[in-house]
Amino acid sequence: MNRKKAKSEGYKVVIIGLILILMVGGYYFYLSNKSHKTEEEPVKITAVQEALMYNFDRNYPPTPKEVVKLYGKMTQCFYNEEYTDEEFEELALKIENLYDEELIANKTQDQYLQDLRWDIDNFKEQEIVISSCAVSSSADVDYYSVDENEFARLYCTFNLRKGTSLGSVEEVFLLRKDQKGHWKIYGFKLADNADNDE
Repeated sequence: MNRKKAKSEGYKVVIIGLILILMVGGYYFYLSNKSHKTEEEPVKITAVQEALMYNFDRNYPPTPKEVVKLYGKMTQCFYNEEYTDEEFEELALKIENLYDEELIANKTQDQYLQDLRWDIDNFKEQEIVISSCAVSSSADVDYYSVDENEFARLYCTFNLRKGTSLGSVEEVFLLRKDQKGHWKIYGFKLADNADNDE
């Protein structure tokens, strides 16, 4: 009888041991699959958030063309994307990193934000979006100097869409190199007006 009892006790120990091993193995399998799922789900960042994360100190655009290209990308965020009032103000201040100090000094910050908001609201009321922007090729950038200041002039075409209607606006950008060697947007206007001024 003692042998039977010892044998059944041995079976119980083995069965309990197997159950514990299966439970630990199942839990490990559950945790490892759970962590893989969370690793596979990328965090979605909006175009506005991406623009707000841009680090001008470490990665300032090296050429006039790249400055205007980044300006165009940020401008598309203003006119095409959804954002909070706080993100609007942050983006408006962020894009000023591309502006020459004289351009920034032309308006108070309140007037700048108000004018920008009015222009964006006007586009959105008309349901106009900026579908893309195309900057002049590097070969078409006009470099020149005036009073020890280095300037660059180039064109950018903003392609607009309203429903199924397409259009475009061409602007000429004037950039000036600052003391750090960064090209800053000194001014811009419609290309037709620029041609008429010459």
